[in-house]
Amino acid sequence: MRIAGAKVLLTGATGGVGRVLARQLASKGATLTVTGRRAGALESLAVEFGARHVVADLADADQVARLAEECAAADVLIANAALPASGELLDYTPEQIDRAVAVNLGAPIMLARLLAPRMVGLRHGHLAFVGSMSGKAATRYSSLYTATKFGLRGFAHSLRQDLHGSGVGVSLVQPGFVAEAGMFADTGAPVPGGMRTVTPDEVAAAVIRSIEEDRCEINVAPLRLRLRCAVAAQFPGYGESGRGVGEGERIAQQIVEAQRASR
Repeated sequence: MRIAGAKVLLTGATGGVGRVLARQLASKGATLTVTGRRAGALESLAVEFGARHVVADLADADQVARLAEECAAADVLIANAALPASGELLDYTPEQIDRAVAVNLGAPIMLARLLAPRMVGLRHGHLAFVGSMSGKAATRYSSLYTATKFGLRGFAHSLRQDLHGSGVGVSLVQPGFVAEAGMFADTGAPVPGGMRTVTPDEVAAAVIRSIEEDRCEINVAPLRLRLRCAVAAQFPGYGESGRGVGEGERIAQQIVEAQRASR
């Protein structure tokens, strides 16, 4: 479907990838609504890109419902918001677990449920979910994050089948390690295993392409990472070898500590 003139709701708009997405959507002529928790940053973003803004905490079910009500006329949902949720599960409180699952998985599902009926009635619309390559292969110190991204991938693919022929598309975009901005870049850690990174612009462009071309899934990652994830998905035990030692362990711990405050 065409982005120009479409009413687009973008969650997680104040993050690194979200801000670039907002810029690219605005440049394509979208009628944009941005949402996030930080009112000041959100207002600034809305002014910069001529967007409407709605402050909402996606960990709060009532605020998710209010957001859907205020954006009921959306033609496109881009569910981009997520918490890093890195670290060992035993380090999390029950409240932190609930929050991660709510933001990363529950809110996208609920927003899709609340916004899709109008789209189906009009036979026009798109639901785009920003996942992660962690939705294809598990890694150490990411059980909670990986669970939400595995869940989001399964949800998106099944929902796409459910809505086939309805006029409403469903897409999933899965970035690898994102440089310059975003959850990984904010840690200041080097890329694990010397993996190459992708840019926020590449991720944003893939999201827009997924909507315009009604793509099922786009993996935004270098070939090496895509191949490793494909192998790990078929042979889960493969990912266990060589973990927990050396430089990779130090980098993983650095990432966990840097993201601890985001739980």
